[in-house]
Amino acid sequence: MPASPPLRDRRLVLGGLVLISLVMTLASGQWAFQSALHFSVTWGCSLLYTLVLGLGNREIWRQLQRRYPHVAQTRRRLWYLGLGSVAYTSVATVAVTLGLAWAQPGVNASPRALLLIAAINLVPTLVGQLIYESRHSFQQWQENQRRADQLAQAQTQAQLDALAQQLDPHFLFNSLNTLAALIDPANALAQQYLEGLADVYRYVLLAHDRPTVPLAEELAFVRTYVALQKVRFRDNVQVCYDVPPGALARRVAPLSVQLLVENALKHNEASRARPLHLRLVADTAAGALRVENTWQPRPAGLAPGTGLGLANVRRRYALLGAPQPVEVAQEGGTFAVTLPLLDA
Repeated sequence: MPASPPLRDRRLVLGGLVLISLVMTLASGQWAFQSALHFSVTWGCSLLYTLVLGLGNREIWRQLQRRYPHVAQTRRRLWYLGLGSVAYTSVATVAVTLGLAWAQPGVNASPRALLLIAAINLVPTLVGQLIYESRHSFQQWQENQRRADQLAQAQTQAQLDALAQQLDPHFLFNSLNTLAALIDPANALAQQYLEGLADVYRYVLLAHDRPTVPLAEELAFVRTYVALQKVRFRDNVQVCYDVPPGALARRVAPLSVQLLVENALKHNEASRARPLHLRLVADTAAGALRVENTWQPRPAGLAPGTGLGLANVRRRYALLGAPQPVEVAQEGGTFAVTLPLLDA
């Protein structure tokens, strides 16, 4: 369950409670204006009501926002908010009124009076909850708009970078087709390698236009990428896939899983003496995909990793509104990165 952010509403709470208590005092009748003492007593009682009801209903709203934070849960949250506010306001009104009647015998605490006071108190309560919900919805809309703008900017930059670093797609595919025609038809391994290379490049081009892809597509791409790498590494690289069928429809950022596999191959030794083991495990209940590899850094002298790849993956998932952040952990001889699985 995500931690609820602090409510920056001190001015709204103080100003609103004081204003509502004054309005209740002005509407209470002529008795409140007979003297300064009558006005002070009436205002004090009104302020007591507003404090108990305002702060209590504010806490109800805060807890419901913490329990049901997502846009898809808005209807359920509003139902619980309405029922909870009515129940709490009624009970709290009765309790405060009975307490005032005990402290000041002149206070009318008959059942009819309690019902009337509770009904009157429900009006500012529901207005206050409406203000909080409207304020929250506007802030949520602003945050979603900001995230969408940043994600679009990141995708545009990625496309520009790809165009700056890659050959013209038509030229490359035409060249691959020409190369395939030059390969001896009996050389099946070379033909398969060339087809895999074309599939990898085709997926990279298509993925740049999509914010997310099904996990099934990303894993199919990873399998093709690993097959190409195994031509070089052979059995020095062992990859295990533990992904239940129910997780294949969930979505991930394109090329994010492949980048983790690529990093493992780039920064770790993979030899006959020390084969590199990778394992991709999806947990449907936790909504996460864990990519782990044996931690065996290459010998000194090779360029160390910059960490830009993982930083970019973290940023992309944050912009996509992932329910939990990307987690990186090194435990003993294992290095693991956990990606959140996104909903369609």
